[in-house]
Amino acid sequence: MQIGALQKVSLIEYPGKICAVVFTQGCNFKCPYCHNPELVKPDLYGECLREDEILSFLEKRRGKLDAVNITGGEPTIQHDLIDFVKRVKKKRYLVKVDSNGSVPEVLKALIKGKEVDYIAMDIKGPLDKYNTITRSQIQEDVIKESIEIIMRSDVPYEFRTTVSKSLLGENDLLEIGNLIRNARLYILQQFVPSKTLDKKFMKEETYSRKELESIAQKLIRKIPQVLVR
Repeated sequence: MQIGALQKVSLIEYPGKICAVVFTQGCNFKCPYCHNPELVKPDLYGECLREDEILSFLEKRRGKLDAVNITGGEPTIQHDLIDFVKRVKKKRYLVKVDSNGSVPEVLKALIKGKEVDYIAMDIKGPLDKYNTITRSQIQEDVIKESIEIIMRSDVPYEFRTTVSKSLLGENDLLEIGNLIRNARLYILQQFVPSKTLDKKFMKEETYSRKELESIAQKLIRKIPQVLVR
């Protein structure tokens, strides 16, 4: 796999677990607010870390870490993601995968093979806004299929949306609520302009936590658990 970085410990990326975070290089979306441009733009890529180096680290940390979170970039576009996950699982780690839902067949294979223990899928916006927000061409049915695969599975999961004020209004978020109605968990992530793929978004106006909490209260009518992060 193309691995761009390793965070050796995190207390927040896997709910209730201490984990390492593996960041893959490359993404098929170009969301302007993305805070990992060095994993999205090829001209910003650093030198890849070797898989064996990552696995050696994980071997040494057995008993001190519970899980590994594989994020990006977009992990599911890595052709050898499943093989890498299997190697991690052999070391008796829980595995969480973060995804934008653009490759449903990979999510399905991970779930069917019992290779993943937690899935976090980013919902970029209402389906009709996907191409605008992601600055890419994506079929609506592909995103719907990924949502359905995840919701039908017995794998713990969360859906989440980074809320940029110029891209998403309250009605857009309520529409997302219809798209993932009765989901296990939905998280509204407050956009923070600290580092962005499109530098114009460094001046982006953000929703206040109070505004997002107000929207979350409306979403609870559709989704049992809605959090603001």
